[in-house]
Amino acid sequence: MKGLIDRSGFIAVCNNLAFSGKIGVAVAAARKAGVVHVFDTINHMFLMNQMIVPGSIYWNLGLGLDKGEVNDDQEALSNMQNMGKIIDWLGCAIAPNKANFPK
Repeated sequence: MKGLIDRSGFIAVCNNLAFSGKIGVAVAAARKAGVVHVFDTINHMFLMNQMIVPGSIYWNLGLGLDKGEVNDDQEALSNMQNMGKIIDWLGCAIAPNKANFPK
């Protein structure tokens, strides 16, 4: 996954900052440790490509070991619901000015 993130960021830079002005939200799931580094690494690519990175009520991560177990992480689910509302609001707010985003 890290290779994909790095490659897509490089390709975007080489293609007139293709991700510039777009909304990017890092989301990570893990058993327990290391998830903050993954979250941070994804955000580095977003920020270096002039993407708009909204915040929420907590870090965008969920904890779980087995498939579907993250659904028991109520804090993560609440955060993702809030993040969805923020993305929707932000998308509507920037749409009229998207062509004027500075590069």
